[in-house]
Amino acid sequence: MRIFGHHHHRFARQGQEHGHDYERSHHGRGGLRRGGGRGGRFFDQGDLRLVILALLAQQPRHGYEIIKEIEDRLGGAYVPSPGVVYPTLTLLEELGYASLTQDVGPKKLYAATPEGLAHLEQNKAAVDALFARIDQAGSGRDFAPRIMRAMGNVKLALRLRLSQGPLTSEQVDKIAAALDAAALEIERS
Repeated sequence: MRIFGHHHHRFARQGQEHGHDYERSHHGRGGLRRGGGRGGRFFDQGDLRLVILALLAQQPRHGYEIIKEIEDRLGGAYVPSPGVVYPTLTLLEELGYASLTQDVGPKKLYAATPEGLAHLEQNKAAVDALFARIDQAGSGRDFAPRIMRAMGNVKLALRLRLSQGPLTSEQVDKIAAALDAAALEIERS
């Protein structure tokens, strides 16, 4: 197991050199996070609100569509949680910057209001900077969704196998060897 601890610290150090806080992103939810800023988050306070409003200005969207759009733009490196997106939509509505255009069952479709568009125009430099940062973070990350899917597959396979009952010593050795081999192959790539 020493191999994982050693590499974790090397990746953390390399990530910090490139402006990313690997420690937070590896252990926290939400994926890649930008170092610096308040709390080491990818978005500082108020940034996500501007991003969501700008996306609503492009076209009306459901909360899920906003989550997917941000995830896609960032190549899967950051995914805002529904627990952040939906309250932000409610706040934008309360501020008069967004309005509910359609409410079909549990899905609510939001659009930017004229007040919201004016707010975006007043904050154009900040919005442009945010989307430039998003584009930079998302560029070259088309591999991230495939890697995240593969990581999920490994986690699911382990959970399923472990839920089937106790493992023999031979099975433990076999699984550990497979994981160690994968770690070594990843390091060499």
